[in-house]
Amino acid sequence: MTTGVIISLLIVAAALAWATDRYYGNAVNYKDQRDTATHNLKLANETISDMQTRQRDVTALDAKYTKELADAQTWNTDLQRRLAAGSWVRVEGRCSVPTQTETASRVGNAATVELSPGAGQNVFNIRAGIISD
Repeated sequence: MTTGVIISLLIVAAALAWATDRYYGNAVNYKDQRDTATHNLKLANETISDMQTRQRDVTALDAKYTKELADAQTWNTDLQRRLAAGSWVRVEGRCSVPTQTETASRVGNAATVELSPGAGQNVFNIRAGIISD
C-alpha cells in the first residue's frame, strides 16, 4: 500500500509539474504578446500624432497659399477693370542691348512701349493663366 501511495503521489506531482509548466509557458507567451501589442499601439499613436501635426501644417500652408492666390487674382481683376475703363496701366519691359554694335546707329533702352488694348488684355489673360497655375 505504501508503494501504491508513493506511486500515486509521484503521478500527482508529475501532473502538477506538467500543469504548472504549461500555465507558466502560457503566461510568458501572453506577456510577450501583451508587450508586443503595447509597443505596436505606442508606435501607432506616435504615427497618428505625427500625421495630425503634418496635417495641421499642410492646412496652414494651404490657407496661406489660397489667400495669396485669391489676392493675386483680385489684383489681376482690378488691373483688367482699369484697362477696360480706359485707365493707363504700365507694363514694364526691357530690350537687351547687344555687346557689339555693327553699325553706327544704336537703339537704347529709354524708349516707352505702348500696347494696343487687345495686346494689353492678352497680357492680363496670360498673367491670369500663370496665377491660376
